[in-house]
Amino acid sequence: MCGIIGIIGKADVGPLLIEGLKRLEYRGYDSAGIATLVNGRVERRRAEGKISNLEVVLKDRPVDGRIGIGHTRWATHGAPTENNAHPHADERVALVHNGIIENFQSLRRELTAKGREFKTDTDTEVVVHLISSFLADGATPQEAVQAAMERMDGAFALAILFAGHHDMMIGARRGSPLAIGYGDGEMYLGSDSLALAPLTSRICYLEEGDWAEVTATGAVIHDAAGVVVDRPVKLTATSGALIGKGNYTHFMLKEIYEQPTVIGDTLHTLLNPWNMVVTMPPLGIEPTLVSRITLIACGTSFHAALVAKYWFERIARIPVEVDIASEFRYRGSDLPNGGLAIFISQSGETADTLAAMRFARQQGQHVLVIVNVAESSMARHADTVLLTQAGPEIGVASTKAFTTQLTVLACLVLFMAAKRGAIDRDRERALCAALTEVPGRANEVLIHNDRIAEIAHEVAEARDVLYLGRGTGYPIALEGALKLKEISYIHAEGYAAGEMKHGPIALIDENMPIIVIAPSDELFDKTASNMQEVIARGGRVIFLSDKAGVERLGDMAAATVELPIVDPFVAPILYTIPVQLLAYHVAVAKGTDVDQPRNLAKSVTVE
Repeated sequence: MCGIIGIIGKADVGPLLIEGLKRLEYRGYDSAGIATLVNGRVERRRAEGKISNLEVVLKDRPVDGRIGIGHTRWATHGAPTENNAHPHADERVALVHNGIIENFQSLRRELTAKGREFKTDTDTEVVVHLISSFLADGATPQEAVQAAMERMDGAFALAILFAGHHDMMIGARRGSPLAIGYGDGEMYLGSDSLALAPLTSRICYLEEGDWAEVTATGAVIHDAAGVVVDRPVKLTATSGALIGKGNYTHFMLKEIYEQPTVIGDTLHTLLNPWNMVVTMPPLGIEPTLVSRITLIACGTSFHAALVAKYWFERIARIPVEVDIASEFRYRGSDLPNGGLAIFISQSGETADTLAAMRFARQQGQHVLVIVNVAESSMARHADTVLLTQAGPEIGVASTKAFTTQLTVLACLVLFMAAKRGAIDRDRERALCAALTEVPGRANEVLIHNDRIAEIAHEVAEARDVLYLGRGTGYPIALEGALKLKEISYIHAEGYAAGEMKHGPIALIDENMPIIVIAPSDELFDKTASNMQEVIARGGRVIFLSDKAGVERLGDMAAATVELPIVDPFVAPILYTIPVQLLAYHVAVAKGTDVDQPRNLAKSVTVE
């Protein structure tokens, strides 16, 4: 989950390394550091905490050098201290690492027995000493890296400098993504295209087990066996101009407000508003032959999968299994021959989801992925790719990526339902029309921002918060609770409203806010009964419903937010926005770090 960057430039690379790390800070912000070669020697600067702390260090102790590497860390092995910060180095080697070396303890014992002295608590320092020991035995840098890769178990992306080699760095990957950027007499390494966006648009992604010798004039790429191979160089669509807060205080708020636009952009790629038909790229599988769908994701994307389960089963009449990626392959489930497995991820680099993809492929599944990054590992290894059009999402708590995932899934459901004859043409038109209204209705939801900010001050005083919903409102309750936990650090739980009587009702008192998600649908009366049970026990209800729902029950609630009347099919997309805004404003009221909450990182690239 760490971010890495390497640059061979024409001038001092320090400022460019810092700018690259700022673009990667969503991958981790426990500590940061850079290393350059100056007169053939390694020069390092590191700092605990965010990149701004590293900038202070560099102001007092600047470094020169036309070749360098940088790292922003999410701690795995070893506390997030300056001593454990990357780059790690000795007199021969400096490197940065994303991933986990699973056999580091046995390697450390072996290297310690040979006289190597370890100074940190990290697994990464093992890689430095392993490569350095091969160099001491007479190996070239290239030979040392390949030999070290053969000894290491686990996942890694590495960018490596060698003392005395001011014109070369080596990148290597297994299990963690790494990209090479091609410039004009300059070359780059980066965790993803976002880090390299302002530097170059020409990107090559290393494949599993690859390692590359990078010089100012190009790169020589080797596969896991050491054979020189060609990997395609592509133009990336990622633009440096897309990233900035604009007039917003936080990236998260900006990204919440971008949702009407990006939902519309996503719909435009899949839904024809003139004839109200969803069009899809070739799926590679006949919809009428799909007997079961397996949906797999992590975190917020898992909640999108839960919504899709309701949609697929109710509208397309296809049985669906939903699983958390980190658990899926360990159950050893037998999947139907020729079945459809759908994987959902914002980054397309989530380690657990990638591992689950490999398992599904071994089970003979057709792999479809829904991702926000066209050049991601998941996109490159899928049978079919459906792209969300969210654009770069910098806030760690996912917002617009989630609603665009729901938008893509809704379109896929309608496509499958129509092809299977599960809905007639009139129903297809009606549901397509409901989707086309979502961007406009989302703008209407945002009008309630100030009202939600008022409600947030009361919620910010709570120790525990309960979210309740039924049907597709249940996954939105889960998502609302997750958002609040992520950025405000208030304990929150999402429940199916009907389950409240089976335990959670014991928690309810006058100090607990309960957020009730209740669009006027066929389940409204059931939700209303659960809400009255809460109120009877002193719970303070924050009621999210439409005009009809507010007219019926609004007077009973401590606070209400009236949302547009929409087809229940699209309600989960719209009801997501107020729970995002509530979490945001609660976090602001509590003074927490909204965009970079403690202990979290945006892209989870380790298991």
